[in-house]
Amino acid sequence: MDEAVIAVALTLVAASATVAVATRDPVRQALVLAVLGVVLAVLFTVLQAPDVALSQLAVGSALTPLLLLLTVRKVRRRRRRGEAER
Repeated sequence: MDEAVIAVALTLVAASATVAVATRDPVRQALVLAVLGVVLAVLFTVLQAPDVALSQLAVGSALTPLLLLLTVRKVRRRRRRGEAER
């Protein structure tokens, strides 16, 4: 039973990582990265590493996507401002 749960978690990690790499839009990439962080946290929990899972949940699925979204927003705002000045 344990091997089946680990196999399912690994399959979900592989699928979500593939989607994250294949996505072209930066905003969607950040959202898929958040999903990947949650799936990795589930995998770490299944592998009985709850401390690593909590760290992954905080950093991988919350902070990193948030920073990416804020960066994309700032870059797009600067680009619009630069185009308006021309």
